[in-house]
Amino acid sequence: MHQTIHHLFFTFHFMPTILAIETSTELASVALLRAGKVTTRESRGAQTHSMTVLGLVQELITEAGITLSACDAIAFGSGPGSFTGARTACGLAQGLAFGAQLPVIPIVTLLAIAEAARNQVLAQHVIAVLDARMAEVYSAEYEFDDVHNHEWKMIAEPALSAAAEVESHVSAIVCGNGLTAYASDFQHLNQSQCYPAIMPHASEIAQLAARAWLRKEYCHPRDASPLYLRNKVALTTNERLAGAQK
Repeated sequence: MHQTIHHLFFTFHFMPTILAIETSTELASVALLRAGKVTTRESRGAQTHSMTVLGLVQELITEAGITLSACDAIAFGSGPGSFTGARTACGLAQGLAFGAQLPVIPIVTLLAIAEAARNQVLAQHVIAVLDARMAEVYSAEYEFDDVHNHEWKMIAEPALSAAAEVESHVSAIVCGNGLTAYASDFQHLNQSQCYPAIMPHASEIAQLAARAWLRKEYCHPRDASPLYLRNKVALTTNERLAGAQK
């Protein structure tokens, strides 16, 4: 899939070449941003991310007719999201970056949702909500500054909470699969505010990373890490039974 970026931020700036990896959900995606165009590959099935992503990366690089070292940086969706998925994306980005001697750019997946909402429905105020399992969601709130720096401003930082605790606003749209995972907790929202299908994707990771690269917000591969908001990745048997009895 090809996508051309038209963004005021890049009008008078050099456009870097960015390889991006996103595996924090069941959809694994990779993207190559080069000369203002984004080319992507996708694969569904969380259990196979580690086995398929390198092949998708190779397809993109081969199709573009370049080597990995021709990129300016490698970006990845740092989470929050699937514990294994965020760790997979980070590890792949680190390994590729070490080999090609490139910097790494971690991008928060909830911010990628906001960017996807801006691309798809021209949203400027977004509450991103991802299913965190265990009756909880990951959420964050962002507002796009379309006047001064043409960038996202974080209103509420990424957090882990019960879905019912996520605050909504009339001016914001709510995006992400947390809407469907805990539909009863969001039933008070106007349906025109809800976009459960807008999810993190490598195309938005690449776009956000390109802007971060211009601001010199990158790191050495050894310093890259996933964003974890929870230490536990599953309920114990007693916790599951207690929840079922409520």
